Amino acid sequence: MLQQLLHDFGYFALFLGTFFEGETILVLAGFLAFRGYMDINLVVVIAFCGSYAGDQLWYFLGRKHGRKLLARKPRWQLLGDKALEHIRRHPDIWVLSFRFVYGLRTVMPVAIGLSGYPPGRYLLLNGIGAAIWATALGAAAYHFGAVLEGMLGSVKKYELWVLGALLVLGLGLWIRRRIKNARLIREACAAEKVRLAEEQLSEPQTSNTPKTPVE
Repeated sequence: MLQQLLHDFGYFALFLGTFFEGETILVLAGFLAFRGYMDINLVVVIAFCGSYAGDQLWYFLGRKHGRKLLARKPRWQLLGDKALEHIRRHPDIWVLSFRFVYGLRTVMPVAIGLSGYPPGRYLLLNGIGAAIWATALGAAAYHFGAVLEGMLGSVKKYELWVLGALLVLGLGLWIRRRIKNARLIREACAAEKVRLAEEQLSEPQTSNTPKTPVE
């Protein structure tokens, strides 16, 4: 049943997952490839295509509507401002490596587009980064299965437990990221309120007492 389900929908789900986010579903696909349910070469190619297409889309949306997109959510605005700081310092390095920084996958391409990074250069370096990411993470997940088999013997009777554990781990990381981002937003809002209060206190006070006409 699992094999038929993956044969019918597995690669399409992998493309969609890597188009929008990617880490957890690529790890799952790499492990399933080790178990023989998927082909590791196809897994890497489809993960590359999904990641590359998604990040190109977010980049061009960033060039056209970057500020509007980031302004939709306080979390995106905060992460976008931080991403812009990183890009201005080391633009090429961040284009190549942002996929490996958990939590920046969606916001960073928008910020790169907003920063005015050249489209042709992004097309090339984004492709190189996507290829490295898909190959490295897919291969790591594949060899993770081999390590488990070396430790446990036959992995077949444990494969559902391993898949469940990977899903729980991915969900846990997502919840942790949401909690961390919510805390950062609260801290940023509090700092902004303090700054506004200090500005109001530093402004010269004007007297409301009417002046007496000079005779």
